[in-house]
Amino acid sequence: MNRRAPYLLALAAAAALAGSTGRAHAATSCADLAKLKLPDTEITTAERIRSGRFNGPGVRKPLEVPEICRVAGIVAPAIKFEVWLPEGSGWNGRFQAVGGGGLAGVISYSAMARAARAGYATASTDTGHEASDSTWETDRQRVIDYGYRAIHEMTEKAKAIISAHYGKAPVYNYFNGCSTGGRQGLMEAQRYPDDYDGIVSGSPVMYLTHLSIGQLWAAHATLGMPDAVLDHHALELVTKKVMAMCDANDGVKDGILTDPRTCHFDPSVLECASGQQGGACLTAPQVKALKMIYQGPVNPRTGAQIYPGLEPGGEAPEPRNPGWAMIMNGKQPFIITQAIIFNMGFDNPDYDWRKFDFDKDVELFDAKLSGVLDAINPDLHDFEAHGGKLIIYHGWADPGVMPMATVNYYQSIIDFTNQSKGGHGMARTQSYARLFMMPGMGHCRGGTGPDQADFVSAITDWVEKNKAPERIVANKMQDGKVKMTRPLCPFPQVAQYSGSGDTNDASNFRCAAP
Repeated sequence: MNRRAPYLLALAAAAALAGSTGRAHAATSCADLAKLKLPDTEITTAERIRSGRFNGPGVRKPLEVPEICRVAGIVAPAIKFEVWLPEGSGWNGRFQAVGGGGLAGVISYSAMARAARAGYATASTDTGHEASDSTWETDRQRVIDYGYRAIHEMTEKAKAIISAHYGKAPVYNYFNGCSTGGRQGLMEAQRYPDDYDGIVSGSPVMYLTHLSIGQLWAAHATLGMPDAVLDHHALELVTKKVMAMCDANDGVKDGILTDPRTCHFDPSVLECASGQQGGACLTAPQVKALKMIYQGPVNPRTGAQIYPGLEPGGEAPEPRNPGWAMIMNGKQPFIITQAIIFNMGFDNPDYDWRKFDFDKDVELFDAKLSGVLDAINPDLHDFEAHGGKLIIYHGWADPGVMPMATVNYYQSIIDFTNQSKGGHGMARTQSYARLFMMPGMGHCRGGTGPDQADFVSAITDWVEKNKAPERIVANKMQDGKVKMTRPLCPFPQVAQYSGSGDTNDASNFRCAAP
């Protein structure tokens, strides 16, 4: 069956409702969208929201929105979604879907509001479950919905609703997400390459199964050994030492590592000498734990790397970045790790994580979940052929999703292209997919480095004007003002200081080979 068949059927339904007779069908009023018949879908809400503040379900702080038509629906069995349609001249003719975070379970209203204010018709989904519920984690169908199906279903339904309301389809379709949203974007490019013209994928948890194993490895390192816990003080001590040793490697001493791979930090330099105590050193178990975390999980039988470790420089908490405490707080592994491994993997919320076998259990885990949760297929040929463009970004100081996992995935695209297209892998890959590593940034935001950049404008310029992003300027805000700007460079290039001028000004940096 044609993979676009459900979408075409939905458009046909929209056209029939609007009374189309072969030409661009008439616009459907907001209220009448409640009558729209879409496959396996119930429209539950179709209402006009006046310009002002939106205070919908679960919204903690009212959101500024333009005048919109708000449509909500459910795709069987339980995928809730919403589509927001700017009214009048407020629509820019484009569709921007937004991704979720963590285990999803909510509509991403804040991201929808940003997209609607910019003129986009927008959509979001809870991926088929409520955030307060964990029973779905042992329900195979709903795990599949979370893994990949819900975003595609939302996309098909949203396009049909947009076409019905405006009387015409969006000219361009975009997806924008970070973390789980980043994985969702990559999943779309790999599984449903015709869904979107441009995708922004930030800090993607694309290798979710092995990320969970990597986070479990960190729990084994710190919680599995006496006196190995890395508290805030220990992490601050480590980051301070890392910066003292490596900060100047990039030519600028600013508390930011442009590329942590150039920092060959051995935590043994912080180990307490015989009889030494106090806050100026680390215990031997803490040093061992650090080495394990930097290394990342390995198969104890073969020595093969299962997943990358964390990078030096992002250990301590920073403004809007919890540091390594993000996955090392409490007496249990990270909460999302528990959901993936305990429930989805072993169907056992009381699973004893200390018994996890990093050899045999990895194989069992991959067989059960990798095909559902992981977006690691390097073959993006169909997305490229469709004319799609992809921007991936990731913070080098990310404490939750190991940055090298994203670098490795991007390299796998290049390697696949080299092998399957007869060479020129880097050039061909960069013609439609580019990676931007963000020095000092934590998970999607925060940290010591600039953490805000307009990736949406970059992807629209690439899709609509064929203007590939040669550099994207990121900024760091403090007290409502821009404190620093730096260029983000297409990997493997890095930002290099010119040697003169303000190091907080992006104009004094150039993108160059490392």
